[in-house]
Amino acid sequence: MSEDAPPPEIGWRAPEVEEELPALRLLYSRVEVARRGSLTGATPADVAERLRGFSSRFRGARGVNIRREPVPSAYRVFFRHIGLDPDVVRTPIEEAALERMLHGGFRSGGLLEDVLLLALLDTGVAVWALDADKIDGPLGIRPSVEGEVLGSAGDAVPLPAGRLVVADERSALALLFDQPASVAASSAKSRSLTLFAIQVAGVPTLYVEEALWGAAVALEQP
Repeated sequence: MSEDAPPPEIGWRAPEVEEELPALRLLYSRVEVARRGSLTGATPADVAERLRGFSSRFRGARGVNIRREPVPSAYRVFFRHIGLDPDVVRTPIEEAALERMLHGGFRSGGLLEDVLLLALLDTGVAVWALDADKIDGPLGIRPSVEGEVLGSAGDAVPLPAGRLVVADERSALALLFDQPASVAASSAKSRSLTLFAIQVAGVPTLYVEEALWGAAVALEQP
């Protein structure tokens, strides 16, 4: 994804989602990883340097007050709207801020994890990664159905009906705002990724596109 790459695709929404949550959108882009080595291996120097920079700038006062910033606040409002208490189930940026305060800095989790963390810290918008070769058709958002499971046979988790999930044409891939199930999650050897982010009311499209673009650029550098 170069600077003149096309904008991300907009995912489909089930009719009931579109009616009840008209501002909720999923945006996604396919990325071909050019970085050498494992996605879970050591973080390249340029990525590690950016992470250290954020650790230096992202201090206690910012972490405590981040929930009042416009983008984090918008996600908090949406969490409450769908029945999640953001003081219990934290928004991604607030979870990252807490980790920073607990550990005195942002800890490296490997190349992909660090790239996604930087996208979040840059914009307040979380980005998740799927193995593009494991996805069947376009991504979208829908409620789970009775008897549905998340994951494959070895680690399948039953889902109650009505939970919002990210899905392809075949199955649920992740609970909304949660990590993808192993059935489609990226692995250390993945080279084609589908990056996706969730937009809610109050979060400008520019921020979502910037989060996806920033993660893609970092992964596509040789």
